[in-house]
Amino acid sequence: MKNVRIGLFGIGLDTYWPQFAGLEERLKGYLAEVESRLVRPGVEVVNLGLIDNASKAFEAGHRFRREDVDLIFLHVTTYALSSTVLPVVRRARVPVVILNLQPEPSIDYAKFNAMGDRTAMTGEWLAYCASCPVPEIANVFQRSGIDLHQVTGVLGDDPECWAEVDAWIDAARVAHVMAHNRMGLMGHYYCGMLDIYSDLTQHCAVFGGHMEIVEVDELSAMRREVSTEQIRDRVGEFREVFDVQSECSTAELERAARTSVALDRLAATHDLGSLAYYYMGTGNAENEDAISSIILGTSLLTGRGIPVAGEFEIKNAQAMKILDAFGAGGSFTEYYAMDFTDDVVLMGHDGPGHIAIAQSRTKVRPLGVYHGKVGRGLSVEMSVRHGPVTLLSVVEAPGRGLKLLVAEGESVPGPILEIGNTNSRYRFPCGARQFVNAWNGQGPAHHCAVGVGHVAHKLRKLAALLGMECVEVGK
Repeated sequence: MKNVRIGLFGIGLDTYWPQFAGLEERLKGYLAEVESRLVRPGVEVVNLGLIDNASKAFEAGHRFRREDVDLIFLHVTTYALSSTVLPVVRRARVPVVILNLQPEPSIDYAKFNAMGDRTAMTGEWLAYCASCPVPEIANVFQRSGIDLHQVTGVLGDDPECWAEVDAWIDAARVAHVMAHNRMGLMGHYYCGMLDIYSDLTQHCAVFGGHMEIVEVDELSAMRREVSTEQIRDRVGEFREVFDVQSECSTAELERAARTSVALDRLAATHDLGSLAYYYMGTGNAENEDAISSIILGTSLLTGRGIPVAGEFEIKNAQAMKILDAFGAGGSFTEYYAMDFTDDVVLMGHDGPGHIAIAQSRTKVRPLGVYHGKVGRGLSVEMSVRHGPVTLLSVVEAPGRGLKLLVAEGESVPGPILEIGNTNSRYRFPCGARQFVNAWNGQGPAHHCAVGVGHVAHKLRKLAALLGMECVEVGK
């Protein structure tokens, strides 16, 4: 995948340059400092320099379109006319974040007032007045139907300011990932789960990406071609990655290994970045064998950045991919029960787990029956790493399209249900009872994704970049 491309330009007023010696060079230096802070692995910065008149603004807008930037940072260096901004933003047609950054926390008033030369004093003041034109720009944005995003702070030592900038870049990177993601759709919906039925066109319109419909029969055909050596090697990998319990038979491990190798090939063949699946295979022994032995392979895929959601939950595969792209993981989950004594919500799911965010090595257990599904076989049991977590649901809101529903909480130690499924205990600042009421009140599907760390602030920025509503509950 290509790197995310970040556009950068500063604004000034060309009338000032002959009036105030050295001001233009000083402001260009500020812009260079901003560029140095934006550069990082996986990010290309397209810096168009200081735009100081309307003619340059028109050319900058065309240039940003040619460069295919994902996000633009507008560094306000001094007072500048809004006519140096609107042509850029209007032509570029990508989200813009205004950087209202002053070079120092405050002006040295005594030194400033002792300068004596009022022309020089004005030039010095103009090097500090980044905040001056921001209301003008905000006014023009509002009247032009352009969303206003801004970061206000200090160019130098201001961790809060630069953490905000970093979060915007992360959000742009995740939006870029989603725009190029290929999601595999294998099988069909779980019959009767009306909440998970989804509008694929709407997903492509909001997130971008591509929906690739793949056949279970293709997976079954690939299973036939898996060699004995590949099965042996994959069983060995299972024993390294998982905590395989002693009651797991060799035959079941080999069956799961055959499917896992075939799954890897299927994902590579279709260049999949995520997968939603559900199938019964009833009446076709090969297909039933493939689907009933899929959990270990889908957990491996999820753990290495190709999240897999069972029950054909497309919305949740998107949520899992988003959290994984933010580096938070993203494991498939739903309510299991409530513990009013300890004030926690028990959440987990059968099927794949995100083994990279497990508290300890993920256990593999045999199940005599997959509850509510066809077949039997091996399953995974894990808890999400103890500490801060973020829950995310992609919700289809009537009349408002897709929205993000977010909650921050904590994965806490304590007893879980040892039933061969993923299972964790989550505590929320508002308490379990209020959290459940608030979460349910937003009308999500019964599945959601959970990732490690608190990333709600980044999810809000992602929603802003994608033009989505974002609702946070649980505080």
